[in-house]
Amino acid sequence: MDDQFKAIVINQTENNFTRELKILDKSFLKGGDVLVNIEYSSLNYKDALILKNGGKLVKEYPHIPGIDFSGKIIESSNPKYIVGEDVIITGSRVGELYHGGYAQLARVKGEFLVKKPKILSNKNAMVLGTAGFTAMLCSFAIKAREELLLGEKVNDVLVTGATGGVGSIAVMILSKFGYKVTALTGKKDKKEFLKELGASNILERKELEGEHRNLDKGLWDGVVDTVGGKILANAISQTKPAGIIAACGLAASHKLETTVMPFIIRGVKLWGIDCVMCSKKRREFIWNEAANLINFKILEKYIKVVGLAELINIFPGILQGKIAGRVLVDVNK
Repeated sequence: MDDQFKAIVINQTENNFTRELKILDKSFLKGGDVLVNIEYSSLNYKDALILKNGGKLVKEYPHIPGIDFSGKIIESSNPKYIVGEDVIITGSRVGELYHGGYAQLARVKGEFLVKKPKILSNKNAMVLGTAGFTAMLCSFAIKAREELLLGEKVNDVLVTGATGGVGSIAVMILSKFGYKVTALTGKKDKKEFLKELGASNILERKELEGEHRNLDKGLWDGVVDTVGGKILANAISQTKPAGIIAACGLAASHKLETTVMPFIIRGVKLWGIDCVMCSKKRREFIWNEAANLINFKILEKYIKVVGLAELINIFPGILQGKIAGRVLVDVNK
């Protein structure tokens, strides 16, 4: 095994922030009891924030970003993980507090890893990545209305930011569940993309960007919200009695202006989705469900595959809302 590897390294010195593709020695990777030969990572909104300026998430520099990856174990002192096993990692502050997946090698704690289900490839795992994992968490939160909470069947579901990484995969999964999915988007040219994913209706973003009413006409049994702000406030006011809103993003705003009325009059539930520190048991459940919920043939028509060098140039697009679908990072490209 070559002791050198390629990686994107970000650094902060006084007021100067840099991001470069470098050749590093394996000794750069500190801590952890499992060494992984990375095959793929992906580009998520949080990754772009970190690549831009650290996003107030990185505490020590120089640092390798990348909040997820998949690959094969090549060294292990952890008895639960053996050399040759394929593994996935999302969250657990990898790419933030710990060196991440924008590299050919990563040394991590075994407790952060999930063994890849055999039915998935390492490529498929990162076609989903953190965004897909989050979309699955959101979708199961909506499904909880009729299963966990023993409520009425879910029929009408709204997905905001529907062309993004989380939103697009949520559209596919919720449609697979048999729900009628309305996709909210500001991209008029992506209607066919959303229809192919399973959306029944397309709603223009401006329809939910105005000032919200405390209680509006109930339209949605469930909502997957990836943007926050006024759109989330309007979605809450339009949610039917006992409906569930799975909130996982703040691309528009981290602020939320609403009242308690939807929650105490209609019994609406606002379910915050944490993809970073959720339990390992839940991670394993979600990844084992992925192959049953995802049509990878459709998703792969809309992914962009980039290498590490190209990633440095294209990441701002996700912050500007210019990227639809998923960006897959082939670290060996």
